[in-house]
Amino acid sequence: MTTFLAYEDKGEAGPSHPLPLVLIHGHPFDRTMWHPQITAFAASRRVIAPDLRGYGESPVVPGVTPLPAFAEDIAALLDDLGVSDFVLGGLSMGGQIAMECYRQYPHRVRGLLLADTFPAAETPEGRRTRDAMADRLLREGMTGYADEVLFKMVAPYADAEVAAHVRRMMTATDPEGAAAALRGRAERPDYRDLLTRVTVPALVVVGADDEYTPVSDAEAMHAALPDSTLHVVEGAAHLPNLERPDEFNKALEHFLARLDRGRHHPRP
Repeated sequence: MTTFLAYEDKGEAGPSHPLPLVLIHGHPFDRTMWHPQITAFAASRRVIAPDLRGYGESPVVPGVTPLPAFAEDIAALLDDLGVSDFVLGGLSMGGQIAMECYRQYPHRVRGLLLADTFPAAETPEGRRTRDAMADRLLREGMTGYADEVLFKMVAPYADAEVAAHVRRMMTATDPEGAAAALRGRAERPDYRDLLTRVTVPALVVVGADDEYTPVSDAEAMHAALPDSTLHVVEGAAHLPNLERPDEFNKALEHFLARLDRGRHHPRP
């Protein structure tokens, strides 16, 4: 299978280099949300950041896009790029896709970054809300929604350039792609039991002022994961990787260094 995803692929590859880092963006964003991380980490390792189907420069597939479809797309991309094992990170919906990736191919994932996300299945009320929002986006487009939620995505005190970048990503997203993802997310499974069976190290990160996925959600994931570190980023809401990139990158750097030290090299 040949992947159809647009993607960023930066940094050095090969068995003598550190583990590749794969980053999955949230909704309704695109791979440019990872620009501070790509810039920071591509100097020392391969960093791959796709645009999910329906987002960014990837094709739009109308209807319903369940989380397993997103995970299969990512697996196909990594197969095409010759990446067998990697560190996998995701934020918000991207974190849920990362959990689904781990469910499908745990043997390939060497570490998990779960940022501003949560593992529980959708509630009946939540399903209705997501389906109604999907209908609204198809009817009205993205601009009104983007203006309503911008200062929940980033904190009201966020840097103006960061807020403008976030709004650009949201308004550039195709409503068909966003709606398909919302409908698919409404059907997602419960990953809480899966987290208790994760056998690789995990880093859980959350913005201290995140209203969508509050610190209590991150604490619950941290408690469920057998081997995890929790990092709360002060002065950030739902996108700490953009709002406080230096602090986010420092936590991720420590985590990656630990994984690199523990990496098993093939016998000579």
